Amino acid sequence: MNPLAIDFCGLKLNTPIMLLSGCVGFGHEYTRVEGFSHADVGGVCLKGTTLEPRLGNAPHRVYETPAGMLNAIGLQNPGARYVVDEILPTLDFSETRYIANISGSSVEEYAEVAKIFDDSAIDAMEINISCPNVKEGGVAFGNDPDMSARVVEACRANTSKPLITKLSPNQTDIAENARRCIEAGTDGLAVINTLMGMAIDIEQRRPVIGNNQGGLSGPAIKPVALLKVHQVYQATKGHNIPIIGQGGITTAEDALEFLIAGATTVGVGTALFYEPLACQTINHGILDYLQRHGLNSVGELVGSLSLNG
Repeated sequence: MNPLAIDFCGLKLNTPIMLLSGCVGFGHEYTRVEGFSHADVGGVCLKGTTLEPRLGNAPHRVYETPAGMLNAIGLQNPGARYVVDEILPTLDFSETRYIANISGSSVEEYAEVAKIFDDSAIDAMEINISCPNVKEGGVAFGNDPDMSARVVEACRANTSKPLITKLSPNQTDIAENARRCIEAGTDGLAVINTLMGMAIDIEQRRPVIGNNQGGLSGPAIKPVALLKVHQVYQATKGHNIPIIGQGGITTAEDALEFLIAGATTVGVGTALFYEPLACQTINHGILDYLQRHGLNSVGELVGSLSLNG
């Protein structure tokens, strides 16, 4: 029996590690790394996909910050139909689980993208509700529980595949948003998406990022992400909704913290940019921890946190 195996939204995963959307393209980029094995990851979240092709934002799109990275790629992608017709057939679905990341600028676009992926081999869909709603003045869907629920409900009506809603930390009450998304039909949650941030070129007195602001990821956001996972788990554990815990995970110790806080699986993203084989090290560290503590499976760790006081 594989002690790292875990069930997530009905999907059997080899390990609790998910490769995060945007960090490994559409699945092929990471497999070119010498030493990579699909056995090291439970699933791969593909790059964010919209209904029509997008060129993305003007440069600079990526900027390294202390203990993190800012990015504002702008959802560059070839469009949902191309991904389904041309990219998915080139992936080996016997090796790992592949999860589509769907995005849109309106509720109707989300629904249409979900419908296109429903008629494909994809294992599940992750809903990126951090996109701006063009009909509501650019407010991100994920920062308003009502809008978040509307997106999930529209996607649910267009697919029978597992839905995972990716929650934004840039909102007042992430636990309430999680509850609304569950009521609307999500099967799982991804906690958290990036924090919004900025970097300034002091000589030019202009933002470094072409889009002025970008999403902050990496170790700098780990304490925030860990707290959000704990809050969402406490608010939703009665619903038996699995969580992908993500935000600054680079080591086995990081991953273990997220599992103990309530995450069923853990997402690795920014760490891959400077240590492409980080997943191997994380898996070995988790196995060592299980052996040292006499645990038979990683599932025994999920939500095992004992609070002080």
